[in-house]
Amino acid sequence: MSINLQWYPGHMTKARRAMEESLRLVDMIVEIRDARLPYSSANPDLAGMGQGKKRILILNKSDLADPEETEKWMAAFRQQDMIPLSMDARVRGDCTGILRLLNELAAEKKAKDLKRGIKNRPARLMVAGIPNVGKSTLINSLAGRASTKTGDKPGVTRGLQWIRLSASLELLDTPGILWPRFEEEAVGLKLALMGAIREEILPAEELALAGRKLLEERYPKALTERYGLSEDNSPAWLTELAQKQSLLQKGGEPDTARAAARFLDDLKKGKLGRITLESP
Repeated sequence: MSINLQWYPGHMTKARRAMEESLRLVDMIVEIRDARLPYSSANPDLAGMGQGKKRILILNKSDLADPEETEKWMAAFRQQDMIPLSMDARVRGDCTGILRLLNELAAEKKAKDLKRGIKNRPARLMVAGIPNVGKSTLINSLAGRASTKTGDKPGVTRGLQWIRLSASLELLDTPGILWPRFEEEAVGLKLALMGAIREEILPAEELALAGRKLLEERYPKALTERYGLSEDNSPAWLTELAQKQSLLQKGGEPDTARAAARFLDDLKKGKLGRITLESP
């Protein structure tokens, strides 16, 4: 099945320029990815922009991901000189742990600054990530407890919002959001399955069929255990799912469109188990 998922909205070009300019002002980048898609939810633009910056990589929604796969990804990212953390950005304790790490890194930077005769300059960080990976949730969790907005600074681009998280740490809250460019069809497909991009790019039934194919390869028992379906991966499985879930049209015909939507929703919400759709 050939799926056209290739697009790069025009306003993202402007956002990319804003992100590049903002990155010059920060010392650390906190990139958020979906723990179920540690490769596909990366933004390839970001890697080239953040050269020389300390990189913290957060695998968010780890409560929905396969813990064994998450550990493999964490080990792989450590080998790339990143500092990986897995978390659920909605959990206060997880955000407290991140803030503790950021303050430790800020203290290291302050010590280096003092040796060079630089005093009272806070470490500055940016939180980045593609849409729907939890960036806003994390920013709100970090900023909500301190959230002293420091406004424009001399010598710093006007209009950017700086939020003081502690005496030695400031967060740059930028409005720019970057969409990925899909060099691989499979990347766009997985992002659609996990709700990171609009599902409307594909009819629900086609997306569900592609999703089932992925599950058959990685978690072959997931659909049998959740819905009691047979293990036959023919297009008729949506008819069987509609019947088992009592998703019927007028006249009693199975409603395969609603069955597809049910499957996709259950997949995103973790009702089919803790699933990671790619390995390092």
